[in-house]
Amino acid sequence: MTLTQLEAFVLVARLGSVKAAARSLGVSEPAVSSALASLRQQLGDSLVQRTSSGMELTPGGRRLVPIASQMVGLAVEAEAAIRQAQGAPDNLRVVATSDVAESVAPALVAAFNAKSKAVEVSLGVCSTEDMAAILQERLADVGIGPSLSSDGFPRLECSPLFRYRLIFVASPDHHLSGAAAIEPRALAHETWLVGPDAGDERSPVRSLLDRLHVPEARISVFPSHAAALTAAEQRQGIAPAVAHVVLDDPEPRGVVPLAVRGTPVELLWHVTMLAADRRSLASAAFHRFVGTPAATHAMHAPLRGVRPSQFRPPVYVTIWN
Repeated sequence: MTLTQLEAFVLVARLGSVKAAARSLGVSEPAVSSALASLRQQLGDSLVQRTSSGMELTPGGRRLVPIASQMVGLAVEAEAAIRQAQGAPDNLRVVATSDVAESVAPALVAAFNAKSKAVEVSLGVCSTEDMAAILQERLADVGIGPSLSSDGFPRLECSPLFRYRLIFVASPDHHLSGAAAIEPRALAHETWLVGPDAGDERSPVRSLLDRLHVPEARISVFPSHAAALTAAEQRQGIAPAVAHVVLDDPEPRGVVPLAVRGTPVELLWHVTMLAADRRSLASAAFHRFVGTPAATHAMHAPLRGVRPSQFRPPVYVTIWN
């Protein structure tokens, strides 16, 4: 029985599918299936089984979940204890949704890292629907994104972090540029250029597209928000954007905001982590830092003179195994 097998099983149990567990761990679905198969063979129990309504735990699987979860947590504590004994910096693992990871999280993490030399920070990307399980199972310490429901995850605490404005932009040559008081329903059949968070059912952009009843055929998903904005510059369609990232860029982009009724849309990003009595010292330090003027300044000016596609802070990594 290995830690990798237990992590895979717990995430399959929490998220309800091998696909979701693989996405959260940043590995392939066959890798998760293989780990789960090895655990099943060793324990002599199928642990999870497919039903008409999805994945369902066996009686043995239900008993194993809390034990496996505790073992994964103890492994995290063991690693932290060894690092402390060796005099190594504390490890802080931050996960963020793709929009946050590309716009404000790198600058926020870099600002914290500059003030907290005794903490080694990494930044990963995950979806809103996976974030609560990742934090609950201590595969990450801090989550940044939309507000998370505490249903099923009573040990998590979520608090407001940063208020931002969502706008719609297009090339100055777009047929809607310069138009006054555009009705939202007029956008339903435009071509939409969106980042990877459009695939996240709980993301603000996905909710927006659903409310506008935009057909799937009119949505083009790009690997990054910067790529979507570049496509908008090239007159390929309309892109949603975080207002201050686009409008306050020292190098103005070739897009303009559209005068859509009801915009800008005021939204909030939140920070989520374990309850205060279960946080690591590094997590507690980060929680204190995000309430300071230095943190707010970093998030308001995240690009530091370069565009998102050019920004490569040393603390940024993709989701770890």
